[in-house]
Amino acid sequence: MSKRGDRLQNKGKRGSRRAAAERAASRTPAKKRKTSARADEPSWIWRWTKRVVLWGGAAAVLGAIFLAFAVGFAARSIPSFYQLKSTQNAQTILVRARDGSEIVELGPSFGEWLDFDEIPANMKNAMIAVEDKRYYSHFGIDPYRLTGAIVEGFTGDDRIGGTSTISQQLARNIFLNSNRTFDRKAREAVLAMALEWKFSKEQILELYLNKVYFGGGAYGVDSASRTFFSHPATDLSVAEASIIAGLVKAPSRYSPTADVNAAVARARTVLRLMREQGYITERQASVNVDTVELKEQVGQNSVRYFTDWALPQLDILLPETFAPIEVWTTLDVGMQRAATASIESNTPNGSQGALVSMDRDGAILALVGGTDYVETNFNRATAAMRQPGSSWKLFVYLAALEAGYTPDDRVVDTPVTIDGWSPRNSNGRNIGETNLRSAFAYSVNTVAAQLGNEVGFGTVASMARRFGISSPVSTFPSMVLGSSEVRLIEMTRAFATVSAKGEGIEPYGITKVSTADGELLYEREKPRTNVIVADYVVAGITDLLQTAVQTGTGRAAQIGRPVAGKTGTTSSNKDGWFVGFSSGITTGVWMGRDDAQPVSGLQGGRAPARAFAAYMRYAVKDRAVEQFDTELNLPEWRLEPDDEYLFGDPDDYYFIDEDGNLIEPGQRDPSNNPFDIEGELRDPPVDQGQIDTPTVDAPPAVSEDFLERATGGALPGDRERQPGQNRERSPAPQEQSSATVPEGVRIIRPRRAAEEQALAN
Repeated sequence: MSKRGDRLQNKGKRGSRRAAAERAASRTPAKKRKTSARADEPSWIWRWTKRVVLWGGAAAVLGAIFLAFAVGFAARSIPSFYQLKSTQNAQTILVRARDGSEIVELGPSFGEWLDFDEIPANMKNAMIAVEDKRYYSHFGIDPYRLTGAIVEGFTGDDRIGGTSTISQQLARNIFLNSNRTFDRKAREAVLAMALEWKFSKEQILELYLNKVYFGGGAYGVDSASRTFFSHPATDLSVAEASIIAGLVKAPSRYSPTADVNAAVARARTVLRLMREQGYITERQASVNVDTVELKEQVGQNSVRYFTDWALPQLDILLPETFAPIEVWTTLDVGMQRAATASIESNTPNGSQGALVSMDRDGAILALVGGTDYVETNFNRATAAMRQPGSSWKLFVYLAALEAGYTPDDRVVDTPVTIDGWSPRNSNGRNIGETNLRSAFAYSVNTVAAQLGNEVGFGTVASMARRFGISSPVSTFPSMVLGSSEVRLIEMTRAFATVSAKGEGIEPYGITKVSTADGELLYEREKPRTNVIVADYVVAGITDLLQTAVQTGTGRAAQIGRPVAGKTGTTSSNKDGWFVGFSSGITTGVWMGRDDAQPVSGLQGGRAPARAFAAYMRYAVKDRAVEQFDTELNLPEWRLEPDDEYLFGDPDDYYFIDEDGNLIEPGQRDPSNNPFDIEGELRDPPVDQGQIDTPTVDAPPAVSEDFLERATGGALPGDRERQPGQNRERSPAPQEQSSATVPEGVRIIRPRRAAEEQALAN
């Protein structure tokens, strides 16, 4: 057979075999075919597994290389150990009371730096036991804890915490913030490994124990030991070390000054972990941490109201500095405690109370801005704006006394209407005629309104400004009853000015500032005295204020020694005030609600006056009893108004002769002057009679109405009398003249400001 034939024959055989195989396959069951397909799968999975392993391994190698570069770069950029030791994150301020005792330390406190060998072993072991039990075996991150963090992240737990090693915590404290995110955790891990790369375990632990935050402003074990136990960390006992170590997890929650029970429970957990890890014996673990003596925290709560007011003034008093400083203040620790207790025990439920107490020179002795600083740090003593009510009448009566009134002057309590405003007394009644002293003591509103209208509302506002009121003051008629909002510290300052016999004072709380090394940075200088009002005005208002406490609305403020003060109550009992002074100490008390809602039964003469008395009994106990000077030594112009303007050179005054002719200053004939320079008569005629003056038959230069206005009153006698007839002026009521004025001679004196204001109104 030819070759071609052979090929055809072979091809035919192959086709027959293929066809036979296809027919056999078509007759094979489906189940057998699937079994055959599965037999090929292992080879496919194996191929992809090898690929994942290879690529994953390569990625891991690249990641390790990248991590190594990142850690190495971070390690090179980390400051040296000695640089880290010297870094301090913020300024610390130690605040001292007026006697030099420490009352509070603000800002981070780092205490003394302790080398690794100086830190007690129990302190180091306690920290490792509770924070990082595998500290000496890991390389900066703990794989077990890191895995837990990753799992927490994938399971949706927002809190990726409780997984950091001591190295990570140190990295976070020095270089990072506390945001709990994967990005921050990754950077934290890199920095932790960099720290392990660059420093030894002992150096890392030394840095950590000297820099970690333990609460109460304390950074580092030495500061924590001094803050909570009043001794350096080198003297820490096992129990004290367990308390400090337990603070790191939650400084505010486990602080012994905030919650002793929580701190003790946490300390027991630390002792148990130390025992389980072999750091202490069973006997040491059973120590009673309840017996640990904690440092007494003096007035930590309410003192912060004072420091919040005083310390911002350092920005003005000092040059810019970040060095630790010590601030000596005017605060009296005992008075601060008494002030806090008086506010807490007398403030009505649901209300707030505030107190400011200052010495006669303006030094703040106690300051309470609320019933609880932790609950709310809003300072109601220095920041809250509230209506002062009748305590504002201080300025109304000061203006009236300066304008010529005396405490014994008669006034009338009667219904009045001023520019459409009709004030009413609190009891709804009017008592008729009374004196100024009683009207003030019983806080008669209608009399205050009349006085304000007479002297001028602008004059009252000006008086308030003179006494240190810097808040906006309206000049509407209702302002005389305290409608303008003020701060408690302003009103206290005004009353303290009265206590200081009219000398203006400036409230202050800082006496000196020095560095921790003793370098003096600031010392307060005594300011120049500035007299605000005359002595007789101070005596008059002191008389009124004393009467208000003795027999008036402020009787609840009596303390067994002379007290002068004034109550204040606003409409619907929204605010209650009492401000007063005794033995050189002035104290103001305010009570009310922050939302300005009415408080049932709140009146200035009740709870505020009682709080004032409770505090002042303690405040003045070591001071001498001082009687008030209420004797009115009126100036001569007040006693003899007509002669007031005769003092000085007589040629300085205008004169009107008997015919009404106006004689200008310097134009009189000195030889005819019957007065000496001091207002006394020269040698009078022998008969002591009237001085004859020539009669000139000439028409008067001015009308009779003008003469009446110029001389201050109606002229006696017949208005129809002829020109040239002698006239004699009758003295004004309550005026007495010590000199005899020549007949026919008139004096036009400048009208006092109060009179001008009265005429204008």
